[in-house]
Amino acid sequence: MRFRGFVAGAAVLAVAACSDLTVPDYNNPSLEDLEANPTPAKIATAAQGLLIGSRTQMGAQNGYVSLLGILGRESYNFDPADPRFITEMLIGPLDGGSPAFGGNLFALQYRNIRNGHTLLHALDVVTGLSDAEKEATRGFAKTIMALDFLHVINTRDDLGAPIDVDRPPTADPAPIVSKAEVFAHIVSLLEDGRTHLQAAGSEAFPFSLPPGFAAFATPTTFLEFNRALKARVDVYMGNYGVALTSLGASFLDTDAPLELGAYYSYSTGSGDLQNALFDPNGRAILAHPSIETDAQTRASGEPDLRLGKVAHLNDPHTVQGITTDLVFTVYEDNTAPIPIIRNEGLILLRAEARVQTDDLPGALADINHIRVNAGGLEPLAGAFTAQELMNEIVYNRRYSLLFEGGHRWIDARRLGLLGTLPLALPTHGIFSRFPFPEAECLARVPAPSGCPQG
Repeated sequence: MRFRGFVAGAAVLAVAACSDLTVPDYNNPSLEDLEANPTPAKIATAAQGLLIGSRTQMGAQNGYVSLLGILGRESYNFDPADPRFITEMLIGPLDGGSPAFGGNLFALQYRNIRNGHTLLHALDVVTGLSDAEKEATRGFAKTIMALDFLHVINTRDDLGAPIDVDRPPTADPAPIVSKAEVFAHIVSLLEDGRTHLQAAGSEAFPFSLPPGFAAFATPTTFLEFNRALKARVDVYMGNYGVALTSLGASFLDTDAPLELGAYYSYSTGSGDLQNALFDPNGRAILAHPSIETDAQTRASGEPDLRLGKVAHLNDPHTVQGITTDLVFTVYEDNTAPIPIIRNEGLILLRAEARVQTDDLPGALADINHIRVNAGGLEPLAGAFTAQELMNEIVYNRRYSLLFEGGHRWIDARRLGLLGTLPLALPTHGIFSRFPFPEAECLARVPAPSGCPQG
């Protein structure tokens, strides 16, 4: 089918070229068709495609979890076919002209955001869907778009990012705005998403969601996921009082399993993606040795239960002067889901928000819940300063969210702790963000900050 479509497109292109220099974009016929002739079936496919698009780079060996894990000293990649996992990611500099490394984690996120805008425009004109179904789909789309923008700003940080991207390909590039403006845009999308999801009432989504969203498969429950993302953004922005409100409307529940949450799903089905972070023999992906040495001990003298997320190889691996004998057991096979946000993380977000709003007893209760139930550690007792509790939160987030989404690197940066990350060799560096991709730099005159100048 793909071959026949390509031949037909090429034939039309040849005919059109004889009489009209303006031709359609035959590389994206489905999006054009969705805009020109939307139907409920096409809307459903496009909505499901947003989650597929958001997932694309999460589980790749040079994807979001892996590259942020390297920068945050959670992981190494000893891929024998590509030394840049060390020469660029550990020694540097990060190169915006390197699309698989420094210039990575940008273009595909914006492609998915564009797909989200296309879906929203199609919803304005489609027939055959109820108003409630349209509202449910709008709330879903804006929430996933917010998630993609969050991934972008998590990698570019103080460089900012474009947000006014709903414009034709022939238009000038969207201006790059500040980090604060990007976060404000994310909040706006999530708040709009909440309004749409609430307007959907008890209506079901007019499309199915993958297994990783089984707990959020209706607009009502998906709203709890929306609020969970909002809480993460609130904490990143330092809006701790607002974060507590968002958490109160999320799926945070100390009586529920810590694993409760939303996940990217993978499978071995034809054409589907697999989770390439599963690498039990350490051919490429290995764990940083500090994960073992920094772990706290239980009353029995055994280490934190979360150290079970790594295991020892029979023989240490050494590449370019770096040695480790640890591999991850976080993902049990190549279809293992990757968490987007979990109950365990929400409890720790609330602990941080409580510390920052002077509710130290409440923060201690949340910390102890995680220490006991996730780590098997003894609960803390006594009086603690806010800084002492924050130190515990940083430790517990490191081990609870290990190799799930670059959380250690993001936390170290936002809390001023990048200097505490370990260096295996004096030639290694600590990087606070990725540069802009080279294509973004070339499209703008003068080149923005974060691009090579002159």
